Amino acid sequence: MLQSDIPVPDSAAARLAAETCRHFHSEALVHHCQRSYLLAAALGVHQALSFDPELLYVAAMFHDSGLAPAFDNVTRPFEEAGGDIGWVFAAGAGWRAERRQRVSEIIVRHMWRSVEPALDAEGHLLEAATSFDIAGANPQLWPAGLAAAITERYPRLGLAAEFGRCFADQAERKPDSNAARSVRLGLVQALAEHPLEPRSG
Repeated sequence: MLQSDIPVPDSAAARLAAETCRHFHSEALVHHCQRSYLLAAALGVHQALSFDPELLYVAAMFHDSGLAPAFDNVTRPFEEAGGDIGWVFAAGAGWRAERRQRVSEIIVRHMWRSVEPALDAEGHLLEAATSFDIAGANPQLWPAGLAAAITERYPRLGLAAEFGRCFADQAERKPDSNAARSVRLGLVQALAEHPLEPRSG
């Protein structure tokens, strides 16, 4: 599979979602969001799943918005805050109520341990993609070389250190959250040891 085989939406909503993501996130997190979409959509094509590229793209652009200082919620898990942000964006984009709810669900479910495709195809794809891009989980799901090619297009930059700090902060303030569970399971080390993370020397 080539990157050119991955469907990338060019709707007004997709363009505005990308612009909003760039406005509120560091370059490292923007690249993570872009990689997450490309990995998710590539997996959908590879698994012959029926999915909505625009819906998946918007969810990917907002899935970590709850970590941004402008949107960080004091008590609620960051994925729930991000789901709310996605819902509000979708409302502003004129999406019908059901579609607003869907983008919120996909964002929340990306922090589940797994999402069954039959329940939520886009949620399944984004959960798998973000789990790989952050923790290196299940690299065999993608064709050989594709993740490296996507990472060359959107480099990881300082993602390991920045994302590790964000999750450690979430874990300290919200010890019952999925972010805290991830930290307890070794997320910070997994970030540093990611096979596509740049190595010095």
